[in-house]
Amino acid sequence: MSIYRELLAQREALDRKIEEARREEVSSAVAKVKQLIAEYDLTAADCGFKASPALVAPHAGNARPPVAVKYRGLNGETWSGRGKAPRWLTNLEAQGRKREEFRA
Repeated sequence: MSIYRELLAQREALDRKIEEARREEVSSAVAKVKQLIAEYDLTAADCGFKASPALVAPHAGNARPPVAVKYRGLNGETWSGRGKAPRWLTNLEAQGRKREEFRA
């Protein structure tokens, strides 16, 4: 057998040993971490981890803060003053009421 093939075989055997050692050490580290988390009642935030994307609301990073209420109706309806006026307000204006009466 050539030296090259022997070296490849040695490398494959060494790669298997490396992977097995890694698995054992990772398993031991995970067990130790779990024990410490339980012992000190730690959270992910305590450990400096961010929430996983699956737990965060979709598009939370792109979400704009809510707009403050500018108008409040007789029955607790609200409107920010942006976009088309809501039906409750247009109905009241049709009855002769002024928009400023409902300023929050």
